[in-house]
Amino acid sequence: MATPKSEDLLGQKWDRCVADTLIKMGGGLTLGIVFSAIVFKRRPWPVIFGLGAGMGMGYANCQHDFNEPFLVKAEKIFVKPKVASPPTAEPEDK
Repeated sequence: MATPKSEDLLGQKWDRCVADTLIKMGGGLTLGIVFSAIVFKRRPWPVIFGLGAGMGMGYANCQHDFNEPFLVKAEKIFVKPKVASPPTAEPEDK
């Protein structure tokens, strides 16, 4: 199996980032509209706050995703046995 190119991996990260941010902004917008209509007598600030909170959460997730170091998969690590050294002669105590 061929390994994916770094451009493809970067593109996948960007796609996940944009999709995650849009979903979080949509959820914040929905909650903002609900709270604005029910609790805060149709004030605009809950909608704006919900959009901003969703954008902030999406940005934080993207930042974590892009700053993630290369993780080595545990099932791909091969442990080589140590080479046995010749036994050393220990002085005998009398």
